[in-house]
Amino acid sequence: MKMPRWLITTISVVIFLAFWEFFGRDINPIFGSYPTAIIAAFIKLAKSGKIWVALFQSLQPFVIGYLLAIVVGVPIGLVVGRFRVAEAALGIYVTAGYAMPLVALVPLLILWLGLGFAVKVAVVFLMSIFPVCINTWAGVNAVPVSLIEVGKSLVASDATILRRIILPATLPYIMAGIRLAVGRAVVAMIIAEFFTAISGLGGIIIQSANNFDTATMFVPVVILMVLAIGLNSLIVWIERRVAPWQAEIAGRSE
Repeated sequence: MKMPRWLITTISVVIFLAFWEFFGRDINPIFGSYPTAIIAAFIKLAKSGKIWVALFQSLQPFVIGYLLAIVVGVPIGLVVGRFRVAEAALGIYVTAGYAMPLVALVPLLILWLGLGFAVKVAVVFLMSIFPVCINTWAGVNAVPVSLIEVGKSLVASDATILRRIILPATLPYIMAGIRLAVGRAVVAMIIAEFFTAISGLGGIIIQSANNFDTATMFVPVVILMVLAIGLNSLIVWIERRVAPWQAEIAGRSE
């Protein structure tokens, strides 16, 4: 009898937390912390309401920037992957953008957009869009030529082939790109809060670090990790609904 995946994950997390708790208590609290101290710090922040205000402040630019990256990135990836002229003209910018050190451009974005909401959305958007573009592009290139030839033999237009054949075949790649973009979007959200008006979860990290309150500093970090894991699980669930054949092909099971 196979052990369920959720049980394996639970055991792994419990063991990790137990080791962290045991060895973390011997570390100087300035240099590290441990789970029970982080939980106590979380309860304190939750009772004051500070953590909820910060979470709301961080989630607003995160959600808008991330969704914009998906809405813009998927069509660009489809067009670049499908049409040779678009690939030759735009592919180099997509590849260069993925490797671009965006942190170095944040001061320039601040000059353009100020220190408020818009620049945070821009940073999240720019760090999230390229994984979506590149994965979608790769997915289009992986579509079997025979499928496209069938569409052409039925006198389907390029738009119909793109919508009815290429897009469904590319869905697993698109979802993989969206999953990769989650981590970059979370990092971008904190970078934006570090460099701009210090607020949200990034503000708590900065303030706690300046006060050498390591346990409190870990609270937003853990929340961000949980957020990323939750979003990743949600995307996997959506993928199983929109592309159920992928799990069957890969032979994945719970």
